[in-house]
Amino acid sequence: MSTLKWISAGPGTHQCKGVLIWLHGLGADGHDFAPVIPSLHLDKALRLRFIFPHAPTMPVTINGGMVMPAWYDIISPAIQQQPDWIGIERSVAQIHELIAGLVAEGVDPSNICIAGFSQGGAIALVTALTAQRPLKGAIILSSYMPSLPVAHQNKQFSADFPIFIGHGSHDDIVPITLGEKTRVLVEQQGAKVTWHAYPMAHQVCEPELQAIGQFLNNLW
Repeated sequence: MSTLKWISAGPGTHQCKGVLIWLHGLGADGHDFAPVIPSLHLDKALRLRFIFPHAPTMPVTINGGMVMPAWYDIISPAIQQQPDWIGIERSVAQIHELIAGLVAEGVDPSNICIAGFSQGGAIALVTALTAQRPLKGAIILSSYMPSLPVAHQNKQFSADFPIFIGHGSHDDIVPITLGEKTRVLVEQQGAKVTWHAYPMAHQVCEPELQAIGQFLNNLW
């Protein structure tokens, strides 16, 4: 089982129909997205279990070395081109361990969806891309695909793997151009993308949450 700590909501492993692992952004923790569950307006028959992991704390270079919850270090403003692949691989391995634990409890990977905001979205994308068995889908919010190292450049998503990508047109942290590039990249890697842009900054909004809920209702 993963060494990560997390909070959860919804039915237990043996009572749920599916599991959504939702990763927070830089400086937040697993409590960040737990309050949005009611805004998703999920079908009551879905019986979805939510898991919100807490990222470990580490010094973050771009924030003057301040120690905070982070899935990996941010070395420079060129977040896509200069990724901390040591940190990314470490966090991805922890999420794979979390998924393996769920599988050991009887959850099929095809019933596990992974979501993430900002940094968490990058980890979610790489996790889905490198999963040993295909997951149910992915939800990527205000995020991007880091430039892949040689070891991952030929990897493909399973055929028509469903990915929801949402981004703010006024995002000054992760520009929407990175979201658009990510959309093209994951489509080239075999994914089936649902793209949504919203007039917002680096955040989520109510219409986006409702669209995520519709995406989840349609997955199962």
